[in-house]
Amino acid sequence: MNTVRRLHPIAFNLALLISFVILAPAVLAQAPASGNGTNASRASGRPVTIPLTIKINSRQLESENELQNIDLTVSEDGEPQTILSLRGVGTNSPITLAVLIQEDLVPSVGNEIKALAEFIRSLPKGSRVMIGYLRTGSLQTKQKFTTDLEKAAKALRPPSGFANSGPYNPYVEVIEALRKFESQPLGRRAILLVSDGLDISRGVDSSAPTQSIDLQRAVNEAQRRSVAIYGFYAPTLAASTSPLLAANAQSSLLRLSNETGGHAFFQGTGVPVSFDPFLRELAVSLDKQIALTFLSTHLNKGFHRIEVRSVTPGVRVTYPTGYIR
Repeated sequence: MNTVRRLHPIAFNLALLISFVILAPAVLAQAPASGNGTNASRASGRPVTIPLTIKINSRQLESENELQNIDLTVSEDGEPQTILSLRGVGTNSPITLAVLIQEDLVPSVGNEIKALAEFIRSLPKGSRVMIGYLRTGSLQTKQKFTTDLEKAAKALRPPSGFANSGPYNPYVEVIEALRKFESQPLGRRAILLVSDGLDISRGVDSSAPTQSIDLQRAVNEAQRRSVAIYGFYAPTLAASTSPLLAANAQSSLLRLSNETGGHAFFQGTGVPVSFDPFLRELAVSLDKQIALTFLSTHLNKGFHRIEVRSVTPGVRVTYPTGYIR
């Protein structure tokens, strides 16, 4: 009996050792898995920012408190997403804005430079403005992004109006301007594009809004960088001489604006009598624009469709159709 009692601790220790040898690999193998699981959960979402325009019974959104009373939901590819933040509420929130003017527009557009300059001066303090001209070859940057609104306003000049100075389509230079937003802070972003919107780089067929390759690229780049594009239609000689080209040009600007969360402004198919009504409506739209950031759970590359809704009565929301990752 004593011999048996002495063997019990030995047997116990031996069994413990055997158990450790058997289970240790499994335990050690689980530790990295747990770590990977944590990393995976952290990487399961990616912040995405989109420009959002909110109208409440056709008036502007005025305060953070008013925004909190609006019930917003975001879905991506049909699945609900989590809203992380809403920025830029009220008329005093700065915006990053690029003003782009096509070089070969009809000469009367030069009469609108003063109104455009006053619009820039009226932007909220702290806004960043860039001035660029769309011409043959590449974008001419007259003024880099600056918070000096007076300096930006003075950089404006009338377009030359010469047909040989204009691009075959404005969208290549729009893409070039969009890339300059990379160095700018996140938040409210927009482009004011004064253009005929006509793409004839690959012949008349490319002028259709569904056929322009560069228009599609511009939409993709704007959505990727959270930039809403607002288009002021003004004709060139080419657009003004053909009803078909004028219709395609305006439809292209409309598509560019609609799919990026902006707005397109027209006054028939001819030269606007004045930009003043456009600028007043643009000011109201920008006052209502906010930057919405949500946690995207779709990490695969490709196009992701976005839908933003509100069940709050009297609220209308304008937003991009989606984005390409």
